[in-house]
Amino acid sequence: MKKVAIVGALLVLAGCAEVENYNDVVKTPAPAGLEGYWQSKGPQRKLVSPEAIASLVVTKDGDTLDCRQWQRVIALPGKLTMLSDDLTNVTVKRELYEIERDGNTLEYDGMTLQRVARPTPECAAALEKTPLPTPLP
Repeated sequence: MKKVAIVGALLVLAGCAEVENYNDVVKTPAPAGLEGYWQSKGPQRKLVSPEAIASLVVTKDGDTLDCRQWQRVIALPGKLTMLSDDLTNVTVKRELYEIERDGNTLEYDGMTLQRVARPTPECAAALEKTPLPTPLP
């Protein structure tokens, strides 16, 4: 029992965050320049295959869609929030991904994403099937 308490305390001190309830997460509007469509370019170590594509859709109000595709599409709605002064995407599955932007490039979940004009057709279909609560970019 003491070991569990110690491990829990260490996780808190180490800055590991956890979201208990997605609905309790406070949504943060997208900072200037972050709204839009972002997509991986070329192979990424975090993706299952060199042919896999990662996309992130960000609305002005801070709603997101994390869309990853290879042999199928996995699209997870989410929202931007600030955790420990870091801009973070929280998905409905309570996964946390820090976002760092440098011009037209994002660092997201260990991947490099670049700004694109529109989502892939597969991610656009996912957006049509399950629209985000706020208007798309």
